[in-house]
Parts: sequence; structure tokens; C-alpha cells
Amino acid sequence: MDQRESFTPYISHNRNEWAALRSSTPMTMTEKDVQELKGLNEVLSLEEVEDIYLPLSRLLYLHARSTRELYEMRNEFLKTKVGKVPFVIGIAGSVAVGKSTFARVLKTLISRWPDNPKVELLTTDGFLYPNRELEERGIMDKKGFPESYNIAKLLHVLSELKSGVGEVSVPVYSHITYDIVPDENQRIMSPDILIVEGINVLQPPKVSEGKRMDQLSVSDFFDFSIYVDADDNNIFEWYVQRFKILKETAFRHEDSYFKKFAGISDLEAFEVAKGIWDRINKVNLYENILPTRSRADLILYKGNNHLVNRIMMRKI
Repeated sequence: MDQRESFTPYISHNRNEWAALRSSTPMTMTEKDVQELKGLNEVLSLEEVEDIYLPLSRLLYLHARSTRELYEMRNEFLKTKVGKVPFVIGIAGSVAVGKSTFARVLKTLISRWPDNPKVELLTTDGFLYPNRELEERGIMDKKGFPESYNIAKLLHVLSELKSGVGEVSVPVYSHITYDIVPDENQRIMSPDILIVEGINVLQPPKVSEGKRMDQLSVSDFFDFSIYVDADDNNIFEWYVQRFKILKETAFRHEDSYFKKFAGISDLEAFEVAKGIWDRINKVNLYENILPTRSRADLILYKGNNHLVNRIMMRKI
């Protein structure tokens, strides 16, 4: 064994080892569910749900139950009556790695736990600054970078939810207009489980020189965090594949921000997608997203077929 490996904070599992941890967790999804939940160019099957998602669902159930019991014991110790607060799961990873599909499948499985918890999914896209403001700040070409998000607003929402506030409203983002939808909000009402998905959710706070290092970060509100990972060459290929599909579908919408790319050839689509990837997404991945991977409680590694082949779980 490599001496460096012996000092890793993670326990490594291959696919078969992880699948065995499912134990008796029942399958609560159907083939129809799988088809409705998977992304544009992703590979998702009932076998993937059985081998990867069900063991994870079991692990999260144990964590959520233990956290709830701890809250109850803390209330007893302090002689307080703190109301229900959500168990928060954070999901991070690169653009095009499959976070959204992963989050949707996880939401479905968790909502079908024996106690039927109320599960809400919050994506951080809604906390991007509007395009107008990004342009005024001169950072439109850094959309998706940490500085393009209204982190203060996101922290306020998470703080309210973790304080037991019954209902919060969050902005809605449109992938058609590539912008915040004016006067539209998502209402999140007293969830038992909250899933927060976004590329930068594990980002630590950036502290300016001379300031105290007591700022909150989004991950401070997480009870469990997951990083979805893959080789950057694979992620780039998936990004290009998705771009090619979108140019024939969503980009054709009359309100699409990218409608100028609708119907271009596959060769032109490759060049455009590669330019965006090299200029923005790859830079963001290496400068901001990938460095946060080691902050996750669990890392899922995908192979070139979009299937998870290795799982790293932080030692407890």
C-alpha cells in the first residue's frame, strides 16, 4: 500500500463493495421513474439505482435519523423546545457531470423512505445575479464562478430554514433565457429533508486581508455533503454531447439565450462548446470547484459511461 494512501481521510469502495451495502433497502423506483428523471445525455438504469443510489439512500437515512435523535436529546439537555429543522444534503460537482439527475433521483428515493419525509430540492442557479447585473459588474464571462452568485442571499435562506422558519421563497432560474425569471419564486415549506445542489456549494468563504475569519459558508448548513466527480476529459465530452442535443431542442425556443446556435452543424457545435468549456467551465472547475472536493463527506467517481465505479466515504 502506498504510504500516502494510508493517510487518506476516505474509505474507498469499488462498485460491487458499495452495492453490497444496500442490505435490505427496498427498490421503490420503476423503469418509468428512471426515464422521467434522467438527464439529456446521461446513462441511468434501475441497475445503477440498485447498486449506487440505494446504498446511499440507506446511509443518508441512518444519518438523518441519528441527527433527529441528537436534536431531541439536545432539547432535553438544554430544556428547550427547538422545532423541526431540515436535514440538509449538499451536492457539488462540475457543470455537465450529472448533478441535477443525481439530485432528482436522490429526492425521489428519499421521499419514499418508510416515514415519507417531505423533501425539497434547492438549486443554486436561482442565486446567480441577473444577467444585467453581471454585465454591469463586467463578469458575464465568469457566470458560474463564485463571484457571480448572491451568496449572502443564499446564506440567509439556509439560515432561516435551519432556524425553523416555516416558509421561504427563493428566486427561479430559467435555462431557456439563461437568466433569473422576474417576479417568480419557488416556495420551500417546512421540509424534513432539503437537497442543495450547485457547482460551488462546498466553496469556503473568501476572507479579505485584514478581516476576521468568522464568515459563514454554504456548507456550514450541510448535515451531509456529496461531490460528483469524473475525469475532466469525460466531463468535457458530456458537455459537448449535451450542447449538440440542446442546439436541436431548447436552443430553438424563441426566448432562448442561445438561439443563435440553434441548428448549427455538429462540427460548429463542437467548436462553440469547446470554446465555452476552455474559456469558462474548465477554468472554473480547476480554480474553484475541484479544490472543494476534499470537503465532501462522500465522493462518487463516474467512469466514461456515466456510471459510478468508485465511492470514497469520509472516515467517521
